[in-house]
Amino acid sequence: TRVYSQGTADERRAVLHALPHLVPGPDALPLVEDALRTNDTRLVAAALGPYAARHLDAHQWRHAVLKCLFTGVAVDSVADLARRAHGDDELARMLADYAAERTAADRTVPEDLHRVLALTESGRPAPGTADPHGKES
Repeated sequence: TRVYSQGTADERRAVLHALPHLVPGPDALPLVEDALRTNDTRLVAAALGPYAARHLDAHQWRHAVLKCLFTGVAVDSVADLARRAHGDDELARMLADYAAERTAADRTVPEDLHRVLALTESGRPAPGTADPHGKES
């Protein structure tokens, strides 16, 4: 905590990358939360590593993913994205709302948004696409 709070941006990033190896439980979440409040995209990306994937609650994690889209941080930096996004209807709703806002403002929708939105699909067949007797049409 001391190195993070008194450190340079590079030192803060190093601390965030080291968290999974240094802190077994959620005690360092305040450091992740602090990094996610910044406008330094390098800190945001570093904050979303394996430690955040394990310890951020669903609400915080969803907002962190949206922050990536707002700030242009590649979602490739979000650890465990596919598992956490899978079947997340609330994240899908938030992404659709964000895309609608961007479209209404005549702005481009980040390509990463479509990638994350596709990950939210649960993999269940859409209603009416599968035969109730297990036969495909």
